[in-house]
Amino acid sequence: MQTLRRKQFFEHIINKMKKLISVLIITMLVLTTNQRSFAQETERDWSTITTAVPFLMIGPDARAGGMGDVGGATAPDGNSIYWNASKLAFVEKSIGFDVSYVPWLSGLVDDIGLGYVSGYGKIGDKQTVAASLRYFSLGNITFTDEEGIPQGNYKPNEFAIDLAYSRKLSEKFSAAVVGKFIYSNLTLGQNVGGVESRAGTSVAADVSMYYKNPIHFSRGRKGEWSIGVSINNIGNKISYTSSTEKDFIPTNLRVGGNLSMDIDDYSHISVSFDVSKLLVPTPPVVYKETDDIPEGSEVGDPIPPYKDNDVSVMKGMIQSFYDAPFKEELQEIIYSAGVEYWYDKQFALRGGYFHEHPQKGNRQYFTLGAGLRYNVFGLDFSYLIATNPQNPLKNTLRFTLSYEIE
Repeated sequence: MQTLRRKQFFEHIINKMKKLISVLIITMLVLTTNQRSFAQETERDWSTITTAVPFLMIGPDARAGGMGDVGGATAPDGNSIYWNASKLAFVEKSIGFDVSYVPWLSGLVDDIGLGYVSGYGKIGDKQTVAASLRYFSLGNITFTDEEGIPQGNYKPNEFAIDLAYSRKLSEKFSAAVVGKFIYSNLTLGQNVGGVESRAGTSVAADVSMYYKNPIHFSRGRKGEWSIGVSINNIGNKISYTSSTEKDFIPTNLRVGGNLSMDIDDYSHISVSFDVSKLLVPTPPVVYKETDDIPEGSEVGDPIPPYKDNDVSVMKGMIQSFYDAPFKEELQEIIYSAGVEYWYDKQFALRGGYFHEHPQKGNRQYFTLGAGLRYNVFGLDFSYLIATNPQNPLKNTLRFTLSYEIE
């Protein structure tokens, strides 16, 4: 009888998860259809926002990677320093370390990868400090001169070092600040187009907040809802030459929500949703010689409501909300959603979806993942399923090994 009840219980959970995933898929398809209609109404092509050091936007860990790259308000763990450092104030363990690896663009090349190491330690009940190192290798590249003569083989690389401080401001609310140093060496001092290059460096900061509140469902079931807001990579522009031209780094706003529930004494499920947007100016559409240029403007000036994107970092962050037509601003928003199911706090199954508009990068994919916990050790992995078979991110794997102690 006990075996039959357990079998019926798992069948019930599986059916619920299928319905939940179906709702998420339908929701994302509706969003995709609406945003494609926006593109059909415009007479101009909208361009992707590009920045320096885009490796800062690669989700490093397998848990979030299995849930569609959500992390703004999910339960805190050792990788929260990347997604929303304020969650670390509520982390359950006293000390934790995580090591992750992501083979990047493995469908195109086999020697590009992201390595990530993070660790945290609690100071009493209200404070947590953390640090992380991410290292991105671009593989082996052969440099040539202007005549195509090989100048040697090099391995360009980039890295970022983060230091975080997170503190509870109440029993339900926390805030955090992260300082980081960014180093990007793409040319290793080679002359590019007759111009001497150098490594680019920058310093930046993250600020974040996190709020959680318990919920009591029927039949004595407990749960929790939470929200998180973070602005990551607020920092100096980067230059790779001695010229005054500099590029923005990927300053990013993320707002996340999470709802979790204990199904019974053994099972726990959570649903998460993130929206994010680059706080970087949109490349403007400018007047051409063939346009009807109004008085006071000239060729090369931005066509209103577009604005000049050669501005300071802070002005660029503010301007990023209104420097393009409203419909285009909506298309710059990225949506992601994920589901996580835990059994006996030892085995996890995950799924998710990530959507970026076709004119703004076109990253669209489903994700699957799983996790295991045994004593103080944990192992997570995730797998990316691209909606477009030509997507270079297809079949991306992420691996994370964690270690936590009381």
